[in-house]
Amino acid sequence: MRHGMSGRKLNRTSSHRKAMFSNMVTSLLDHEQITTTLPKAKELRRIADKMITLGKRGDLHARRQALSVIKDAEIVGKLFSSLAERYKERNGGYTRVLKAGNRYGDCAPMAVLELVDRDPEAKGAADLARVEADEAAAALAEAE
Repeated sequence: MRHGMSGRKLNRTSSHRKAMFSNMVTSLLDHEQITTTLPKAKELRRIADKMITLGKRGDLHARRQALSVIKDAEIVGKLFSSLAERYKERNGGYTRVLKAGNRYGDCAPMAVLELVDRDPEAKGAADLARVEADEAAAALAEAE
């Protein structure tokens, strides 16, 4: 019997699973949309919703609990400021899983996991800022 055994193992060790979901929830909160396999997306949805609930609570203990999962302090700051403000009226259901066909290589079912009421400008914003900074540095070096 498997009473009280929740969650998918995903053919990984517990430490690998913990690290993988920590990285994935950080990316989800940063970009507000990620593409992954369907079982991972369904499992990650539970963790992401818990993190947003911690952000809505907003106290010091909740911030420390979020920092134990999300290792990036900048993302935790975003969680406790803009995301908590965005979802303050919503009682759960902060993420949605959209099926996205099958992966070409191994025919694994893929899914898009995104935040409900997401900011479309957030996806890839850090990459765009980095590229613009590199171009500006290159232009400055070329001008000298």
